[in-house]
Amino acid sequence: MKSPVVKRSIVVAGHKTSVSLEEAFWNGMKEISGLRNMTLSELVGEIDGNRQQGNLSSAIRLFVLDYFKSRAMAAIQPEKVPAQ
Repeated sequence: MKSPVVKRSIVVAGHKTSVSLEEAFWNGMKEISGLRNMTLSELVGEIDGNRQQGNLSSAIRLFVLDYFKSRAMAAIQPEKVPAQ
């Protein structure tokens, strides 16, 4: 049985490293980096620089989860109607 985890090499802050993530997380990162007009390497560098603990793969998963969770919450919030 094929593992759902995909290992890819990426350059982060000038260092080549390997990151193992499920395909859904790679796709999520590609979407986020595209929306933010940055490369995948730049996004991973930002995530790496902001992580408090844990390994890079876990930090990426948490970042992607938080990003899409925030978007989902914003979409279901009632629109604020200006007072007249």
